[in-house]
Amino acid sequence: MSSGIVIAIIVVVVLIVLAVGLWMAARRRHLRERFGPEYERAVEAGDSRTAAERDLRDREQRHDDLDLKPLPSTARQQYAQEWNSVQEHFVDRPQEAVGEADQLVTRLMKERGYPTEGYEQQVKDLSVEHGRTLEHYRAAHAVNARAGGQQTTTEELRGAMVHYRALFDDLLTNGDRPGQQHA
Repeated sequence: MSSGIVIAIIVVVVLIVLAVGLWMAARRRHLRERFGPEYERAVEAGDSRTAAERDLRDREQRHDDLDLKPLPSTARQQYAQEWNSVQEHFVDRPQEAVGEADQLVTRLMKERGYPTEGYEQQVKDLSVEHGRTLEHYRAAHAVNARAGGQQTTTEELRGAMVHYRALFDDLLTNGDRPGQQHA
């Protein structure tokens, strides 16, 4: 082979490697932007970055197949009133109020079109659009799980309400970011 052909082959291989590298970097950037803090959490919890990114892409695909819908303003107002009622219950019955907050968040998720068949799946489904408030949901869920056995303080229960509120607000506003319009 002539040196010109060898150089051409090397250039083509280098270009292919460069294109694949750029494509992978763009895909990684997309996942980081889409999932926010959940991206790093998945990478840390996974066997490898590749496996974690595959899981996140699977979550995206499942999420895309869901029939998610924005809430009409009347439903948003009704949920907001229910939340206010739950908060009022906290004063006299903090444990029960945290349970009510969990149920209200779950009902809101269901009305938006999220499956509610189990906590772990809920977390995965929510992670696609609500990754920035998902850690709040995890913290609230952990306190709620302990609350039934009287293993929580009033301050922990108050914190759970604050955490539930973060996800509740995100779901209530359809996950809108500043500047987006409601349907």
